Amino acid sequence: MTDYFYGGQADLFSFYRLPKALFVDPRFRGISAESKILYGLLLDRMGLSVKNGWTDDTGRVYIIFTTEEIMEALYCADNKATKLMKELESCGLIERKRRGLGKPSLIYVKNFISESSEPRIQNRENHDSGTVKNATLESLKSRGIKNNQNNTDLSETDPFLSGVAAGTETEGKDDRTLHQEYFFRQFRFDALIASYPDDEDMLREMLELLVDTVCSKRRFIRIAGDDKPAEVVKAQLMKLNGDHLRFVLMCLKENTTQVRNMRQYLLATLYNAPMTMHSSYAARVQHDFKTG
Repeated sequence: MTDYFYGGQADLFSFYRLPKALFVDPRFRGISAESKILYGLLLDRMGLSVKNGWTDDTGRVYIIFTTEEIMEALYCADNKATKLMKELESCGLIERKRRGLGKPSLIYVKNFISESSEPRIQNRENHDSGTVKNATLESLKSRGIKNNQNNTDLSETDPFLSGVAAGTETEGKDDRTLHQEYFFRQFRFDALIASYPDDEDMLREMLELLVDTVCSKRRFIRIAGDDKPAEVVKAQLMKLNGDHLRFVLMCLKENTTQVRNMRQYLLATLYNAPMTMHSSYAARVQHDFKTG
């Protein structure tokens, strides 16, 4: 049975943000709730893209979010994931740029507040001379005017996959330190070590391997013999949580074959954990039922 929240315990968790406008704006009333949830996931991923500088030649931020990742995040089938993406695309909330050659599409998460596709104007004078609708919104934001709507509907997603808590000091910290802190919080690392004191060294090796990989400047990263786009690998690793590390520990302990390159083996196991953990546990349950 689940327990109650006490005091400020709710602040211990990271949350996905679903813009209130998606539920109150008449333009989006015909969109399914699942599509709105998916938009929230895509919007959350924008924090990672901004952090990594994933922008095109015109400065527009894009993300990588594959069909497999949608299936894993929403626990749905391939056709459902495809349908939800088409729904978001048809209403103009996202735009996909297909690259071919087996590469994942670039996804542009559209700004649902403004319907204009013109580039944002950077100074106050041009704000005041632009179109009324866009200039009003941008002028309010650039001049620091706050109201209730700005605090709820227009709030930007938290940086770093919403992993950096409000008020956390990040200035002066390098990229590696920020990623270490992110994973430390994401895994609740102290609690994890307390639960597995005999495996502390292995857990720290996993942490360092993850930080090394997501901070890599290479365009492609090898996973189980395949060179995958670095942005895809990093996005997958950033989804890991403490349960995934427990699963990887279990796999390592049960492996009886000789591993020649432990680092590559460990990286592949971590990368595949979100896609294999649930099916592995389900297979174990079925096996236990059949064997009594």
